[in-house]
Amino acid sequence: MGKKSYGAEEARTKLPELLERAHRGQATVITKHGRPYAALVPAAKTLALKPRLKFLALAGSGKGLWGRGSAKTVDRMRDEW
Repeated sequence: MGKKSYGAEEARTKLPELLERAHRGQATVITKHGRPYAALVPAAKTLALKPRLKFLALAGSGKGLWGRGSAKTVDRMRDEW
């Protein structure tokens, strides 16, 4: 099936072939200066990932973290600067 990693320049020249491989299910690692830099993966793999929680889902999760008076704590922290 071929190599599974390519240098950035070689990947650029072989992009159509690498895209076709990804479409068929093969992931390819793209390296830069010999180190992994990016991955070209089948879209189905990324679309199947579980969605991350929205930021607002964290609302209230730090309750009590700042003490009883969060505004006073933040004011004290600002005064330190």
